[in-house]
Amino acid sequence: MKKSKRAITPEDLTKIEVLSEPQFTKDGTSYTFVSTKINENNEYEANIHLQQLHEEKSTPWTYGKYNNSNLSFSPDGRQVVFQSNRSGTPQLWIMHTNGGEARQLTTFKHGASNPHWSPDGKYIIFTASLHEDDDVASQKELSKEEKQQLTEAKSQEPLVVSTLKYKSDAEGFHDDKKTQLVSYSLEGNTFTQLTKGDYHHLFQDISPNGKQILFTANLSDNADYELTNDLYLLDLHSNEIKKLNERSGYHQRAVFSPSGEKIACLGHEYDYAGATLTELYIFDLQSGERLCISNEWDLQLGDYIIGDMRLGASENGPVWSKDGEKIFFIATDRGSTGLYQVDLESNLEILHKNDSHVFGFSYHKETDKFIIGISSPTNPGDFYLFERGSELRQLTTTNKEFLQEVFIATPEELEVTTEDDWKIQGWLLKPYGFEEGKKYPFVLEIHGGPHMSYGQSFFHEMQLLAAKGYVVLYTNPRGSHGYGQEFVNACRSDYGGKDYEDLMAAVDYALDNYSFIDEDRLGVTGGSYGGFMTNWIVGHTNRFKAAVTQRSISNWLSFYGVSDIGYFFTKWELGHNLMEDPKKLWDFSPLKYAENIETPLLILHGEKDFRCPIEQGEQLFITLKHLRKEVEFVRFPDANHELSRSGNPKLRIARLEHICRWFEKYL
Repeated sequence: MKKSKRAITPEDLTKIEVLSEPQFTKDGTSYTFVSTKINENNEYEANIHLQQLHEEKSTPWTYGKYNNSNLSFSPDGRQVVFQSNRSGTPQLWIMHTNGGEARQLTTFKHGASNPHWSPDGKYIIFTASLHEDDDVASQKELSKEEKQQLTEAKSQEPLVVSTLKYKSDAEGFHDDKKTQLVSYSLEGNTFTQLTKGDYHHLFQDISPNGKQILFTANLSDNADYELTNDLYLLDLHSNEIKKLNERSGYHQRAVFSPSGEKIACLGHEYDYAGATLTELYIFDLQSGERLCISNEWDLQLGDYIIGDMRLGASENGPVWSKDGEKIFFIATDRGSTGLYQVDLESNLEILHKNDSHVFGFSYHKETDKFIIGISSPTNPGDFYLFERGSELRQLTTTNKEFLQEVFIATPEELEVTTEDDWKIQGWLLKPYGFEEGKKYPFVLEIHGGPHMSYGQSFFHEMQLLAAKGYVVLYTNPRGSHGYGQEFVNACRSDYGGKDYEDLMAAVDYALDNYSFIDEDRLGVTGGSYGGFMTNWIVGHTNRFKAAVTQRSISNWLSFYGVSDIGYFFTKWELGHNLMEDPKKLWDFSPLKYAENIETPLLILHGEKDFRCPIEQGEQLFITLKHLRKEVEFVRFPDANHELSRSGNPKLRIARLEHICRWFEKYL
């Protein structure tokens, strides 16, 4: 392999621009999107761009070192409202599409988000975190000094906890604020709170006639003990709230049909707990009936491909056609995602799927065109115009200069047949500067979830390890999404069982079929569930010479009580909670097998990880150190479970450097 380009580095994280949120303008001749990058201050900044479909370059609509996103066009297309933190707190801003400065709309103490226009263009509906006695008419944004004073005051006060759901990895410790729906009148310059109560209300859609709002919530008195997310209809005239689903479950992405007579909604009823495939429901508002369109499919709706370069959110569907006869959405299948279409008789059609990662789309009802966001293993992501019967037309070349400068390895897809005849999909990257006849060290990567999926998407960490001279193997063992209901459910109550065997079978396959792998220099790493599995592997085999476990689980007994999801996830995934069968949980815990570990182990963990709290890493480190094993512990300050994907850029780079350092030392 000729080294015509340089190898990728950890610092290249700062050179990659990430695209998200494609959205057609009203006339369909152009579209907007969000571009996120890391600036010279090692901070994320996201700005909104506009691109004409006939032009090669986009025009920035927003500037500066801020995060601007969630743009929404007015019905006449003359104005946009969007979310920005330029004032210091995420607030709503409005500006004209023909130019001019943006004007701040909200000054809510805890910010405002997710804006949507009413069909007549007279109102903007949004969400805000409010205390029970907050007055939306007199909200005042805190200054930087006031925020600091409030933080210092809280740090000197005890936290009184009386609820089960008192913390989350995304938000930290909760207080009594709840997400409420608020309406802003452009004519009267007034705010009206639409929902109240000690519940979170998540806006979904507004009806075509502007008289009703869809939202999801759990309004039960037992909400603190339940994981349900019901679908509700709010009548804006009478303030009457009506629950639409009969059975409890999880509902999201609900949208009105163009006529307003039907609602498309994604969701499920936890038939397989957290491993349940997502369904597409149609609610008929006239008959009150609910139809499951996807009942006969064995397909996971939505984007479940993971990576470390997908900042920002994008539309996954469902989205209605103009005539209300078809619905468009993204689905995950065998390591890739595609754009799908279904009619109301459940006839499914693939519109675009080409061994890549479709991470978002926008549909223009009048022209029947799509803007599709696509990432591949060799491209972080660009936007394309898709028209039926025509070839994709690339609209952006965002990272062109970077890709011309840096060598990006192309993965080779492989399929492993296990002893019980299951098919396991995987990919292998050859190292930078590969030479025939030479032996190379090897690293097995294991994804988290466990119900997520590796796939045909750009992954900086994988490319970095290949650039450092390693053969990289990543696979989707049973438990991964994209291979049907039986497959994704198969690891539950069997952690460290067949899923472990799948991974080892993949390693054996690689050694048998790729003679350039040095079988005496094998490494393994993974995060979250992948961290658990890394811990499990080194406790059950000594074939690996180095391991890096990240944000892992080591002890299910304590995980039950310390994780923000432990009280239900433990039961979901292992079949038992702490009180039902502590011995079973201990049998599933890698810590039980610490004496067996001979592999040098690096433990990486975020100090503020509430999903897999840092005590999981602490227990493993202290145990191994006490046993005089080769182990090291790296703690990342102010980092939560999302460190590798959206954490502090400096810490993300440091994390990658530690991984490379450990493998270089022992492999």
